[in-house]
Amino acid sequence: MLLATIPEASKWASNFLEKKVLPTVITKILLGDSREVLKEIDDNLVDLIVTSPPYADRRKNTYCGISTDEYVEWFLPIGEQLLRVLKPTGTFILNIKEKAENGERSTYVLELILALRKQGWLWTEEFIWHKKNSYPGKWPNRFRDSWERILQFNKARDFNMYQNAVMVPVGNWANGRLKNLSETDKIRDNSRSGSGFGKNISNWLERNMVYPNNVLQFATVCNNKNHSAAFPEELPEWFIKLFTRVSDLVLDPFLGSGTTSEVAQRMGRNSIGIDIMPEYVEAAKEKVRKKGSFLFSHNKITV
Repeated sequence: MLLATIPEASKWASNFLEKKVLPTVITKILLGDSREVLKEIDDNLVDLIVTSPPYADRRKNTYCGISTDEYVEWFLPIGEQLLRVLKPTGTFILNIKEKAENGERSTYVLELILALRKQGWLWTEEFIWHKKNSYPGKWPNRFRDSWERILQFNKARDFNMYQNAVMVPVGNWANGRLKNLSETDKIRDNSRSGSGFGKNISNWLERNMVYPNNVLQFATVCNNKNHSAAFPEELPEWFIKLFTRVSDLVLDPFLGSGTTSEVAQRMGRNSIGIDIMPEYVEAAKEKVRKKGSFLFSHNKITV
């Protein structure tokens, strides 16, 4: 198996899992096809999978441009391996973009969701990535998308989630709203879920931090010369905060220019990244080397 085939990595993994030592952050970046490389990873090893695979009919010069008709069949073997390597308490985050063709929306993303559910995944949540710096545009029958789907899948309903880690400042909107409400409005409609909020605006007073919603406001990356579709560092960072703790293991099977590995390393998480393009793998390794993390190759450790 992937870690077990490397003596140094195997020793590190054993000590870490037995809590005998405080491990150095380990970053492993592998060159190869995810459909094959994933087979070398142990079962139930990974805490978080966060990735953005090639979208349908995109990046034909680098990733062959899988068509919408073939996309589900292409992805399911990868999904099967991801299901195997993820811990029962882990989470799989999939960033994927809609596509329009022949004057209408393609259903390939919806078909993939249904196929993954049949494979054994629970479709737990859906986040929307709003690209806040998206420029306007149109086609004859529609406008430009300024959003992408971020799908959350799990193996079980009981999974690790650290919601306090992604709380946001509340600001002063509650004070402003209270000025325009009657005394009755201020105390009405407590939450039936027991959260203490609901429509009772007064419950928000004296609170500095609140939980976010599922629309994430991140700008797109416009200056990455190493990859044509790199996602912003804030995206993996947000999900790493939400679903992992320090020293947990993060996997990106479509690593691209290495953003997930770089962010995981900075946040004290161990990671495995896989990509089929040699130039992307080398760029990702260079990022990690500059940060001083231990970098595992197939047969040695380099710093």
